[in-house]
Amino acid sequence: MSSSGSRATSLQKGKLVVISGPSGAGKTSICNALLTQVENAYWSVSATTRPLRRGDVEGESYQFVSQEEFLARKGRDEFLESAEYIGHHYGTPREPVVQAIAEGKVIILEIDVQGGIQIAAKMPESVRIFVLPPNSDSLRARLEGRNSEADDVLAKRLANADGEIAAARDSDCYPYFVVNDILEDTIEQVKSIILKEGACA
Repeated sequence: MSSSGSRATSLQKGKLVVISGPSGAGKTSICNALLTQVENAYWSVSATTRPLRRGDVEGESYQFVSQEEFLARKGRDEFLESAEYIGHHYGTPREPVVQAIAEGKVIILEIDVQGGIQIAAKMPESVRIFVLPPNSDSLRARLEGRNSEADDVLAKRLANADGEIAAARDSDCYPYFVVNDILEDTIEQVKSIILKEGACA
């Protein structure tokens, strides 16, 4: 069962929903839709050492921290998961996620495969979904459309995409793979998965 239009979908109990996939697959668009269409859904704000991009908002897009601060927090085991991607560190602060789930909230977490594998080990009850692009050409077009990165970084992201997809399949940590061809259809598919994994209110 999934909701349509502006009607919200709700869950009876807290749930962590992990959305992963290569850059340009549409993860952020899907997550943004879930925040408005799944009742009691909240964004998990990750910490990162990467610089701000155009449109980023401190404390909403990410917690932007120095490498020194990030490594210190990691040493204190303050992250539920952490990973390094193209020279930058990313991590999910543990306490806000655990507290929100205890309060019955649906936490939307957008992370890469490395993080997804860690979440699967620490929180096997989480819902883990991997988003695939229709094909490599569409992935390139989406990344080029951002106009936010240098050519060398874009090339790295494209080169990493195949490896990320293979790692996700080989890890057996993602019960669900969805192909994001038509965004609206993909959103409905993801909502149906969440409902199947949680108790409908």
